[in-house]
Order: sequence, then C-alpha cells, then structure tokens
Amino acid sequence: MKIIFAGTPEFAVAALAVLIQAGHEIVMVLTQPDRPAGRGMKLSASPVKQLAVQHGLRVYQPVSLKPEDGQAEIAAVQCDVMIVAAYGLIIPTSVLNMPTKGCYNIHGSLLPRWRGAAPIHRAILAGDAETGVTIMKVVPKLDAGAMISKQAIPILETDTTQTLHDVISEQGALLMAEAMQTLQATGHVAAEQQDESLVTYAHKVEKAEAVLDWKKPAVELSRQIRAFNPFPVATAQFRGNTCRIWFATVLEEHVERVEHAEAGEIIALGQAVNVACGQQVLSIQALQMPGGKRQDAMQFIQGQHVRVGEIFK
Repeated sequence: MKIIFAGTPEFAVAALAVLIQAGHEIVMVLTQPDRPAGRGMKLSASPVKQLAVQHGLRVYQPVSLKPEDGQAEIAAVQCDVMIVAAYGLIIPTSVLNMPTKGCYNIHGSLLPRWRGAAPIHRAILAGDAETGVTIMKVVPKLDAGAMISKQAIPILETDTTQTLHDVISEQGALLMAEAMQTLQATGHVAAEQQDESLVTYAHKVEKAEAVLDWKKPAVELSRQIRAFNPFPVATAQFRGNTCRIWFATVLEEHVERVEHAEAGEIIALGQAVNVACGQQVLSIQALQMPGGKRQDAMQFIQGQHVRVGEIFK
C-alpha cells in the first residue's frame, strides 16, 4: 500500500522500519522540523528522519499541518493509509480524511486507560499492574478512535519508562504491521469502540513532579523514580546539592534502624543507599551529583564518602 508515515522520536522508528521491511511504499514521511541538540546546539534530525533518509524516502517537515499549501502537498501523494506514531503535531480533520483506507495510530497504553501525552509515565506512577499498546483509528478527538488490536505488557517492579517504552515500541510496530497486512489483504480491519466510562488521561509530565518527598511511602517514591527515568529524572537535595536519582526499589528485608530514623535518613549502605521513608525503606541503586556522571550506589558511596545518618531532603 501507499503509506504516509507520521512520527518523530525513537518510539516511532521500529514501526517505520517494519513497514519498510514489509514492502509497503512509503510515499511520504512526516516528522517534526530539525531541532537544536547536544552541547553545540546544532540542528539535529529526528530519529524517524534519520531512518527515512537512510532509505531514500521523501521527508516533509512542516511546522504545522494547518496551512493549505502544506495540506495540498500531502494530498498530492494520494496515499492509501496514514500511520501515526508519536508525531507530536495536531493533524487536522481535512488531513485525516485524505487517505482512502484510513488513518491509524500506535498508542502506548491499553486504551481507554491513559489517553494523552504520557501514558507510560502515568501507568507506572499509578501502580498499574500492566500497560500495553493499542492500534486504533485516528479521529479528531484525542486518542478516542476505535481500537483494532491490543497487546498487554506487565509492569515489573524493576521497570522504568525507558524499559517499557522500548518493549511497547517493538510490540506496537508488530501489531501495526499485522493490521496493515489484514487491511491490504481484505480491504478492512475490524475495530471496537472505546468505553468512554473507563477513560483516564495521561497528562504531560512536568519537571516539578520529579521532586521527591521522603515522607511518602517507599513504594510511591520507587514508582516516581522509575516513571521519570529517563526524563525528567527524580531529584532530591543531598548536602545542599540537587542529586538526580535514577533507579530505586523498595527494600524488602527488615532494617532495625528504620523505626527511629527520620524521613530521608540514610540507614544502611552497601550494594545500595538505603533511605528511610514515610513507610518502609527505599533502596537507591543509581544516582548522579551535579557535574558528575550517573553512578551505581557503590561508586556513589565511595566517591562521595557517604555515611549512615546523612539526610536526603
């Protein structure tokens, strides 16, 4: 089929790669404009653009899809299907109506739970037992289209947004390829409407959410830390500096000192930095001080000469 692919970040790369491999004709790749990145702030192409260029595909990078001349350029390719994966720009209804066989999206949750910008983060923060990926038809209302297929993915106590992102990206690519195979073979894909009574929204992540409050239970802090890995990364104050905390789990074994410790106090050191919380103990395994690199707990303990009794605030 003749496909327009609309995507920008790493999340979308697997889907584009699978569609290319399946032999579809990618007539246009829509991706966001190059952005300044790195220490030199040089213009950098999106991961999707980089893959498209490698395969000699036509790339179109409008700032907006609203101008009529841009819409005319998209219409001129006369595509059968548009596939959307984390594109990042609003797609007007007029553009959604251009593909003769519809517009389809890869969404990183089990819809109708977690519609919106940050479904993986919100699933971890909420303590969900599972997340997943949904292939759906694209409609003007946010993430509200009929669902074609789903794949559930368990959330482990060691999962971060990054680890789930990678699994969901790969699973979503495979599900989309299957859906397109069915569409090509039969001209139709079955779809189920979402139950509006079950909708929850995954609001965009704000940096302020990443500040840890040690009076909270360890289980909540662990979710917060893992949800904000790799962005924006959870933070706490240590010796007057902002310390980034990359990974932590709840310490299961009993520690006697915890009954008399204040929230944020380091109560044991070893393979991890164990910190008393409002309930239970947080076992921190990866940290980073300002100007330094991310370190495992033992490197951090040795490099900073950390002592039991010191306080995270």
